[in-house]
Amino acid sequence: MTELLDILSNLSFWAAVLRIATPLILGTLGVLLCERAGVLNLGIEGIMVAGAFTGWLTVYAGAPLWAGVAVAAGTGAVLGVLHAFLTVGLALSQHVSGLGITLLATSLSYYGYRVSFPKVSTPPTITPFAEMGWLGLPVLAQQTPLTLLALLLVPLLGYVLYRTPLGLSVRMVGENPQAAEGQGVSVAQVRTGAIVAGSALMGVAGSFLTLSAFNAFFFNMVNGRGWICVALVVFASWRPGKALLGALLFAFFDALQLRLQQSGGAVLPYQLYLMLPYVLSILALVLVARKASYPQALMKPYRKGER
Repeated sequence: MTELLDILSNLSFWAAVLRIATPLILGTLGVLLCERAGVLNLGIEGIMVAGAFTGWLTVYAGAPLWAGVAVAAGTGAVLGVLHAFLTVGLALSQHVSGLGITLLATSLSYYGYRVSFPKVSTPPTITPFAEMGWLGLPVLAQQTPLTLLALLLVPLLGYVLYRTPLGLSVRMVGENPQAAEGQGVSVAQVRTGAIVAGSALMGVAGSFLTLSAFNAFFFNMVNGRGWICVALVVFASWRPGKALLGALLFAFFDALQLRLQQSGGAVLPYQLYLMLPYVLSILALVLVARKASYPQALMKPYRKGER
């Protein structure tokens, strides 16, 4: 118990929690935006990989860091256009399309890395974003600008969804696309826009890993974070504020298991510590998801004029 209290009282621990949570916040907001419009996007895992690679490669080629972030967002948007074409334009299975995009984006990223660096044994490095020491706040001062961006996007997305006509249109096409069409809203355009914007956020989430958390691109660096984001949206009941809390909760468990490994790894097998954030998150998800109110048109293809 004393050891746990020592961990929780350390500001560096909370800084690590926020750092781990950042890509989850960005990715979860992206999934939430897609699903609020009625489209499941299981392509997030591959989109994050593609964003991580293209953003890093852009900076490695000599471009500024923010240009890398922009390229990562653009990469996600392009893959979002593909997903929208398949699921909205052709009304194909959202599950199959999303998984196909994950496989396509991941494979293309790994292939692009092998082609770009055929003879390297260790990943080339870049200079990542610096910490924001100028803020003067104990935890935020140890973060990079992308973390601040993720935190600011939470209230921004909440405002757009619940306080603007655009947000109302997004929620309408996710709940009752027939009623939205009756009000003159183009279901296809709104859903496509939501998917493209959400996928761009997923690309930025991937770029955080190579431009902020690390300084290189390596295989399997996303490590299932995309699937965690999909689960966190359910945990959050499709609300941006709760999405932030869910991402912080998972990051808390993840940071805690890392500290416990460092201090007590000789006592228990390290696999038990690795399981801790996933087991506790699944438990929290089960308790919350039973009462979650999901968008009624989620995963339901829509064709104009159908009733």
